[in-house]
Amino acid sequence: MSDIDREPPAELSLAGSVVDKAIEYMSGQNVPPIAIASALLGGAMTMLAKSMPDAAIVRILENAIDSVRAG
Repeated sequence: MSDIDREPPAELSLAGSVVDKAIEYMSGQNVPPIAIASALLGGAMTMLAKSMPDAAIVRILENAIDSVRAG
């Protein structure tokens, strides 16, 4: 079975559901999308900074930039 065919871990599904609900709530409160995205990104960066070295975070961000540029 390939990684693509596997179910995500339960904790990832839970975290994703919580984030989806938070986005839904903030959207319902008319929070601008840029504010929602900025808050989520800031929170994610804080979590990463607490759990991995800076060089690993830089690699993650570089991969994200490459993905954006690739469309």
